Order: sequence, then C-alpha cells, then structure tokens
Amino acid sequence: MVSISEKLSQYLLFHPRATVFFASCLFMIYTCIISLLILAMTEPKSKPTRRNVESPSLRERGIYLLPNLFTSAALFAGFYAIVQAMNSKFELAAIAIFIAMVMDGLDGRVARMTNTQSAFGAEYDSLSDMVSFGVAPALILYVWALKPLGKLGWIAAFIYCACAALRLARFNTKLDDEHQDKRFFQGLPSPAAAALLAGFVWVSYEYGVTGRDVFFGVLKWKWMAWTLTVFAGASMVSDLRYYSGKDINLKASVPFFVILGIVLAFVLISYSPPEVLFLIMAVYALSGYVIWLRSKIKSKRS
Repeated sequence: MVSISEKLSQYLLFHPRATVFFASCLFMIYTCIISLLILAMTEPKSKPTRRNVESPSLRERGIYLLPNLFTSAALFAGFYAIVQAMNSKFELAAIAIFIAMVMDGLDGRVARMTNTQSAFGAEYDSLSDMVSFGVAPALILYVWALKPLGKLGWIAAFIYCACAALRLARFNTKLDDEHQDKRFFQGLPSPAAAALLAGFVWVSYEYGVTGRDVFFGVLKWKWMAWTLTVFAGASMVSDLRYYSGKDINLKASVPFFVILGIVLAFVLISYSPPEVLFLIMAVYALSGYVIWLRSKIKSKRS
C-alpha cells in the first residue's frame, strides 16, 4: 500500500500550484509558532509611542535583528509579488501579498513585546508597507486587468497607490493621539486593502477568469477590477472605523467555542484558500460601512 506521505509527495510533484501554497502555509505556520513562543517568554513593558521611539535613548540603539527580520520578509514578499506580476504569474503574486500581510502583522508586535522597538524599525516598517501594500497591489491589478483601459487604468492604479501612502502617513501621525479609540482603525488598513485586491485576483485566476473576460455580453471584468481598486483606495483614506483587534489579550482565557472557531477557520482556509480569504477580506472591507450605517441609524433614533 502507498502511504499517505507518498501520496502527498506524488500530488505535490504533479501540482506545482499546490506545492507553492503548501510551502507558503508551512512558512507562515512556522513563523507564527516562533513568534508566539517569543511573545510567551517575554512580558510586555510600557507601551511605546512614536514620540518615545524618536527619543534620543532609542535613537542610540542599534538595529535589532528579530523585528527587522519580519519587516524584511514582508518587503521581500511585496517585491516578489511585483516580479511575479511582471512575469504574468498572478497566483504567485497574490499569495506573496498574503504572506507579506502575515509578516507585517508580526513585526510590530514582536518589537513591542521584546522591547526592541527603534526609530529605524518604525521608518523601515512604513517603507516596507508602502512597497508591499501600496505599489505591489496597484501594479498587480494594472498588469492583470487595468492596462487595456489606457489612461483610466493607470489612473485607478495610481489612486490606490497614493491613497495607500496617505493612509500610512495619517496612521503614523496619529500614533500619539490619546483621544483616538485604539479599538478601531481610521480608514481601511493598507494590508487589508492589498489583501482584498490580491484575493480578487487569486479567485479570478482559480476559476480561469482573466482581466479581459466579458460575462453576459455586458459585464467586463476589467471594469470590476477598476471599481474594486478605486473602492479599496477610497476606503483607506475615509474616516470609516474598522475593528483593529488591539484589545484582544492573547494571554487571557477564552471559551471553548473560540478555539473551535479558530480550528474551523483553519479548515475552511485549507479547503479553499482563494475563496475563503477573499470573502474574509471583502466582509472586513464592508464592515466599516456597516458600522457607519449603524451609528447613523442610532443617532437618528436618539
């Protein structure tokens, strides 16, 4: 009989796309486990602000390896996505954006928990985010679907790229705002916007749809891509509130159904990564508008 490991090896050998995704999952799981172990072994100290990061004592610090390693991984994934998009390998480009999102979510937390934050790390993280979540998604959408639209195509890509830069600049300037509710982001976070566009490309590629396809003789997919690109850019610079998850305590006890939900989420993502990830990002992108509508309805009733 053929063992399970041999069957898996044969399957991965003849399915390169599955091999790439399997390797990406292993890489993300490995980095997450290492990061959680580091966080578990360290006690969080006073919460750093950008003002503290720019103080002379922290400016004199060296360049720390651990947090900047995650930032470099995110930057590499973003650059890799650009290269693969230029080579028309859009599935690999989309997967690279999601990997960059995971790495970006880890670098700041690791730096704060290990007390290795620095002015260099803060600036390096912002530049990495601009490449991975600003330039890379805009270029992927342009090469994949927006290029045939001519000026309207590259204008939409530029709008997204400029909005990502403005979103990052606004985020950096409001880190010290004591009146801001830390439970919510102001505007759609740039990693979520990038994942929304990457998920759209990945789902389309999975079903054999290109940016030049037309459905029902009317619906042109390139205009769908154009609309989604402008929507993501506008959501980033809006005043809508998006849940940040910063109030979640990883060391606190949780009910059993929370662990069950996490397990089910892993199962669903493993079963159909493109559809599930794109659905999650789409729901999150629309959640800001839902929160806005609820607040308007509440204010009218009161």
